[in-house]
Amino acid sequence: MSEPLNVTQKLIKDHLVSGTMTPGEEIGLRIDQTLTQDATGTMVMLELEAMELEEAQTEISCQYVDHNLLQTDYKNPDDHVFLKSAAERFGLWFSRPGNGVSHPIETERFAIPGKTLAGSDSHTPASGCMGMLAIGAGGLDVAFAIAGEPLFMKMPKVLGVVLQGSMRDWVSAKDVVLEMLRRYDVDGATGYVIEYYGEGLENLSTMDRHVLANMGTEMGATTTVFPADEEVRRFMKSQGRGHEFTELKADMGAKYDAYEELILDDVEPLIALPSSPGNVVPVREVEGKPIYQAYVGSSANPGYRDFWIASEIVKGRTVNENVSWDINPTSRQIIENMVTNDVMYNLVQSGARIHQAGCNGCIGMGQAPASGQNSLRTVPRNFPDRSGTPEDSVFLVSPETAAASALTGKITDPRDLEKLYNMKPPAFEVLEEPIVNTDMLTAPVPKKERGPIKKGPNISSMPDFDELKDFEVPVLLKMGDDISTDEILRAGAEVLPFRSNIPEISKFTLDVVDKNFYERAQKAKKKHGGHIVIAGENYAQGSSREHAAIAPRYLGQRAVVAKSYARIGWQNLVNFGILPLEFRNPKDYEDIQQGDIVYVNNIRQQIGDEDEVILYNKTQDKEYQLKHTLSERQKEAVLYGGVINRFRAQNEQ
Repeated sequence: MSEPLNVTQKLIKDHLVSGTMTPGEEIGLRIDQTLTQDATGTMVMLELEAMELEEAQTEISCQYVDHNLLQTDYKNPDDHVFLKSAAERFGLWFSRPGNGVSHPIETERFAIPGKTLAGSDSHTPASGCMGMLAIGAGGLDVAFAIAGEPLFMKMPKVLGVVLQGSMRDWVSAKDVVLEMLRRYDVDGATGYVIEYYGEGLENLSTMDRHVLANMGTEMGATTTVFPADEEVRRFMKSQGRGHEFTELKADMGAKYDAYEELILDDVEPLIALPSSPGNVVPVREVEGKPIYQAYVGSSANPGYRDFWIASEIVKGRTVNENVSWDINPTSRQIIENMVTNDVMYNLVQSGARIHQAGCNGCIGMGQAPASGQNSLRTVPRNFPDRSGTPEDSVFLVSPETAAASALTGKITDPRDLEKLYNMKPPAFEVLEEPIVNTDMLTAPVPKKERGPIKKGPNISSMPDFDELKDFEVPVLLKMGDDISTDEILRAGAEVLPFRSNIPEISKFTLDVVDKNFYERAQKAKKKHGGHIVIAGENYAQGSSREHAAIAPRYLGQRAVVAKSYARIGWQNLVNFGILPLEFRNPKDYEDIQQGDIVYVNNIRQQIGDEDEVILYNKTQDKEYQLKHTLSERQKEAVLYGGVINRFRAQNEQ
């Protein structure tokens, strides 16, 4: 008799095409569906063009436009035209600008229990709420998945989180995932899939689970998985897709590599302080601080209930005169339901600023807070400067805490509304027959109707990169722990319009950390042929944007030497031929200094034969033993100078 399996193991076993299910070993997975969005999808479409793909080989692939919606000049709208034409060219679904955020739409329209999803967005795991194996990846990995190739990753362990009880009044799913972040911080689940189970699941709706699955990313998890149970059946039926439901549950007696218990009754209103999702404390500890902004929406709180509860709290009242009360509806469908059920009326009457359906302020595309002011947001992350305001002060909260604080003008525990306004806890009832709107989702175009890809003047082709070779270069920058991709290549309205133009976007590389990095990198490239950077733990956490690897590579980055890496960031470095090395002796991190000249001899032989590389410090006359964890496939890719070079070489043979 076979060993009982948990949900994660079932999903992986059903899609395994290479490797074995041994934690840490590289495996290849068959991918059923893909998700791309406009901040990362532009590169994916250019990569598919470079690969000369004829047609998507997946069951479903959808290109969304949700990040770069501001049209202050021609760049973003030109990319919208480009992406629509590319979707038509390759046979993808296309979600038009204004239709909404990719993750909730993917969950509503395409997610199917038992399927795999690869997305060029780090919050792709949100669809794990539907019993899917939904994995965020770099754009190039997703491009290959669209082309029918496996998605390669290290076999994760599985963290089983048993849920007990039910949430108390004024507490919601955001507080639950913040409690998980309080326990695991931003890297405590690295190398794991988080799988929730237990009787407490009965008290979490599908969109509550979406919140938890979305922000598992912030703990470093490979993905988050839920079973497909009666609640998922109900949700799919409400979306007109009940016929696509398949039950998927863990076997009786299934085991996990690690265990956690979370009693929902014990969760209280929580808040993540600036500037990390893992910096979590009870709201009570910081209540009373004045705020400038309260913001509800984003992929982390995208459900109808999130807007409904906020509207019930502010109903018949006007928010504090010092507060910008920002509402970011997550889809056209959600807006229609908000309008029909007076949710929108209550919010507008309270003084809310209603923005278009999209990511918007979550990635610094509008709604930037005033300088030196506190912003409360229901978004998934609050890395430095991500909001669009330098040296921002962003707190992560639930919709309840955001709305309560909007009324008072200061950080407020929502439980205090009972005494402050004689308010009873609103009792939410799930919409069993919500309005379903698919009008702004365009189905794949038949082959005979497909035209050419349309490129505006801001769209450039993928740059060519050379193969791996020995180097003698300066340590251009030394950084600390938890450097995010928002710091390596920031988001925001100034930067993201150049996402399809690598020479231009590279000018913003690491400018959050060092304003002069671009100029110094240009000089190092001219004088030495490139540079390396040094980092601490969990380098390249956060967003999946591969620009955080492509732009440094364009500026001559040969390697990164860090104590450890975030999963997607590490993979992106490999994909574009930057060697991700780790200190074998962590004390060497303290020794090596910014400005030191370092070199490696016989690097191709070292990478090909061993898991160790010797780095010589010419300035200090020392040597360091470094290691890497590349698979044989990845070694080959790095030697070629990146996955695209390897793909081209193999096709020429």
